[in-house]
Amino acid sequence: MTDTMYQLLAIIIYFLGMIGIGLYAYRRIFNLNDYMLGGRSLGPAVSALSAGAADMSQWLLMGLPGAIYVSGLVEGWIAIGLTIGAWLNWRLVAPRLRVYTHVSNDSITIPSFFDNRFKENAKILRIVTGIIILVYFTFYVSSGLVAGGVFFESSFGYDYHLGLLVVGGVIVLYTLFGGFLAVSYTDFVQGTIMFLALVSVPIIGVFVTGGIGETIETIKSFDPNLLSLTATATATGVISSLAWGLGYFGQPHIIVRFMAIKSAKEIKQARRIGIGWMILTLAGAAATALVGVAYFQQHADVKLIDSEAVFIQMGQILFHPFIAGILLSAVLAAIMSTVSSQLIVTSSALVEDIYKAIFKSDANQKTYIFLGRIAVLVIAIIAGIFAWEKSDTILNLVAFAWAGFGAAFGPTVLLSLYWRKFTSQGALSGMIVGAITVFVWGNSFLSEYLYEIVPGFILNLIVAVLVSKMTYKSIPEVEKEFDETLRLLKEEHE
Repeated sequence: MTDTMYQLLAIIIYFLGMIGIGLYAYRRIFNLNDYMLGGRSLGPAVSALSAGAADMSQWLLMGLPGAIYVSGLVEGWIAIGLTIGAWLNWRLVAPRLRVYTHVSNDSITIPSFFDNRFKENAKILRIVTGIIILVYFTFYVSSGLVAGGVFFESSFGYDYHLGLLVVGGVIVLYTLFGGFLAVSYTDFVQGTIMFLALVSVPIIGVFVTGGIGETIETIKSFDPNLLSLTATATATGVISSLAWGLGYFGQPHIIVRFMAIKSAKEIKQARRIGIGWMILTLAGAAATALVGVAYFQQHADVKLIDSEAVFIQMGQILFHPFIAGILLSAVLAAIMSTVSSQLIVTSSALVEDIYKAIFKSDANQKTYIFLGRIAVLVIAIIAGIFAWEKSDTILNLVAFAWAGFGAAFGPTVLLSLYWRKFTSQGALSGMIVGAITVFVWGNSFLSEYLYEIVPGFILNLIVAVLVSKMTYKSIPEVEKEFDETLRLLKEEHE
């Protein structure tokens, strides 16, 4: 067998495994809650790795190593910001969101939670939230499909469009049939593969490049600034990078995992697993990039095709073709775990938050599940059309979508959970201001100086608070649910 055949065999086995999980989950879906939220049955390990895998996307194995390979550890400020943000998200949002969404009419999506949380004719808020999810997730899913095309192009020399179609097809297959449960179980497996890959490549790579000391010396001889967090940093650059952490509070495909965990009691364990996984994988991604710099300096005859493919090429160089195929599956795992999570959340936004809010809320469960599956297919096709002409780097596409959600939903989620006097008018005003700010700022020269999530998040927060203070009126049912949430949280911690 040729090297390529070994690698393709590993990837085919991986694809079949994912589809198998999708079919297993298909047998456990009986209603819309099962399809969209897995019946709130996830354990801490699945919740943690599912949230991590859904979060990190292709950025972890392609975008981040590529950025560090070119610019050095100064790009690592993003990883630091993300780690802090993820810990705060698990600490501040996860317990309250799990309890509050259950108390507030058993909400199964973020938009439906907003609707149920405010009570006062909040359908418009639910619909606007659903529309924002649709718009920004289309960009996000598109970035994943671009990564799938780039993967097959850089790994095997196959046509970009073929890679896009193959990866997109497998994702749609298991997501469409297996819903949230399939997405969560596949995320768990994919998160495990990503972890093993990002630990093994730099460890073996260091041996090949002559040990830690020799590797560092090689990097220093090429460009000593690559090993510095501050040498080429600017104040606005560091702020922009750290600000990625703000995005966590508003990422629907991540925080929905908090809603699906069995109970708030298991969140502490899930947090430890999730943050541990995150620190090690981010460190592995950074180490892979730096070891890659050393290797390609020592082997001038070997050329790196694309900086964002440094992990892919290092895996092919260092390991037996079949093992390299498994490592390549890690890239696919990163891509697919995120895209599938985004597709199921977008599907839920279309069915649960737009269709049910505008058209019909009394159809049977089979109809809703069918519509959810159709929505998965439609969103995937639209994203595929956007991704057909590769026009931007993966990191830029992800950065824009991440900022959109973080600025539009982050303050809204936090204020909904922690401030009883937060109103639907305040939420809607802040959300629209945040989303528009990101769109305008991100498409202007200003984005070169400061990441658009910063002004978007701040303006959303200010507007939401001011409008809420002007429009607040006591609603007994809201007060009751807020108090009940606090009571249950206290019980959980006793």
